[in-house]
Amino acid sequence: MLDALFEFFFKYRPLIFEQGDFAFRAPWTGGLAVALAVVAGVVTWRSYTQVRGSSRPADRVVLAVVRLAAFAVLAFCLMRPVLVLSSIVPQQNFLGVLIDDSRSMRIADRDETPRLQFVEDQLATPEGDLRAALNERFALRFFGFSSETDRLDVVDGLEFDGTRTHLGQALARAHDELSDVPLSGLVVVTDGADNAGGELEESLLPIQAAGVPVFTVGLGRESYERDIELGRVETPRRVLRGTSLVTDVVVTHRGYAGRPVTIQVEDEGRIVGSENVTLLRDGELQTVRLRFTAGEAGPRLFTFRVSPQQGEMVTQNNVRESLIAVDDRRDKVLYFEGEPRFEVKFLRRAVEDDENLQVAILQRTAENKFMRFNVDGPDDLAGGFPRTRAELFQYRGLILGSIEANYFTPDQLRMISDFVNHRGGGLLMLGSRRSFAEGGYAGTPVADVLPVVVGEPRGDGQDSFFVEVAVEPTRAGATHASTQIADTEELSAARWRELPPITIVNPVTEVKPGATTLLTGADSDLVVLAFQRYGAGKSMAFPVQDS
Repeated sequence: MLDALFEFFFKYRPLIFEQGDFAFRAPWTGGLAVALAVVAGVVTWRSYTQVRGSSRPADRVVLAVVRLAAFAVLAFCLMRPVLVLSSIVPQQNFLGVLIDDSRSMRIADRDETPRLQFVEDQLATPEGDLRAALNERFALRFFGFSSETDRLDVVDGLEFDGTRTHLGQALARAHDELSDVPLSGLVVVTDGADNAGGELEESLLPIQAAGVPVFTVGLGRESYERDIELGRVETPRRVLRGTSLVTDVVVTHRGYAGRPVTIQVEDEGRIVGSENVTLLRDGELQTVRLRFTAGEAGPRLFTFRVSPQQGEMVTQNNVRESLIAVDDRRDKVLYFEGEPRFEVKFLRRAVEDDENLQVAILQRTAENKFMRFNVDGPDDLAGGFPRTRAELFQYRGLILGSIEANYFTPDQLRMISDFVNHRGGGLLMLGSRRSFAEGGYAGTPVADVLPVVVGEPRGDGQDSFFVEVAVEPTRAGATHASTQIADTEELSAARWRELPPITIVNPVTEVKPGATTLLTGADSDLVVLAFQRYGAGKSMAFPVQDS
């Protein structure tokens, strides 16, 4: 109603005025027009305010204002106001057209017609209605995008098989390629599904700064009444053959609250793991933990799948894939122990059948005398702990047992820190009378690496620390792969409660910011197991004497 009234008085709709620029086309200059307006205003005002008669001053002011308004309207008309609109010169301006090439474009969610049909009908050939209309005014440049963005010479060559839709990257790439030509805008044809994440706002900032408009053409339905979707799947990029993996899969749904479903993981068509789960409320994110083993070497494409349910409108989002490089190699771990203890025997027994793990053991038996187990040759570790980075960096992991800090040279302590920080190795320190604070590690580079705070040792007048505690997992430890000692989280928690108490001689109670505590002493603040990322590697603290 208001738009029609505006158009009646001003000839054009408000939208036209928003898009145009207001100007005057009078033959005389603006300064002359202003001077004439001032003179007319002064004469009018004086003729009414200085006249004498029976009229009241207020009446004369009103009449003066009315006449001034009439003069203003007349002057406005004499200035010949015009509305200037920009017009596109045919084929002189460019338009970027970005087409979603992800597999979700194959979804048929409207009258059994896939979303890609719009692209094939309207844009794939010059005869398409939309493409023909755009061609009349613009020089078109096409881009196809999914996880990557490519320039297209022909639109009908799209495969629609991309696994992600990286919209921000596509906009940035198209804008960069067309930055040297007169660009009228970018048109994005997408369903918005499988978005790869990232900050879309960062990609839009330079486009907005250049004044380039972005137009979106949305395909497919925005939501479904009944649908199950597998979202993010978190898997490592590279593992050893035979590694037991624990993977989190995010599930969302609509219309299936309370329904039990089975999520499976397949390795080249063979089911290697499954988990039964009852779906939560509509729209609620649900994390499901799957356990499976990477049994075959080489690049393995693992498929995570939930079976289509009755009445489900879209089934393509019931599947997620993840590529994992499974290496058939032997990783070397160095275990340096400062005194005879049972951990050496039990660790050797635990890994003796593992073809992909070699644990070289260096055990001190007396001053400058060592026993070596599972080493590569007669000269390996013959002089004790490695003295060069090249010698230490051949290992992937390092375990320090009951060995005091004074055994190492200052350079060896820095070398251990570099082993984790720069080489990307893993460090595990075990509890004993010669480790942590009791071993004099406070203030050393090794203390910086550890996930726990290493303080000063107890004074000479204090009794040595000794306590037996039961172990219980923290909330993080209840779900972490390294502390799962049974097939399910419930069975694992029950088994932890059944284990006998352990002996602790290192009173470690504080972890560093960013570290994660996995195990603690029951009814105490003692840290039993904690880890953190440090540089390119990881470190763990296990201050237990009889593990």
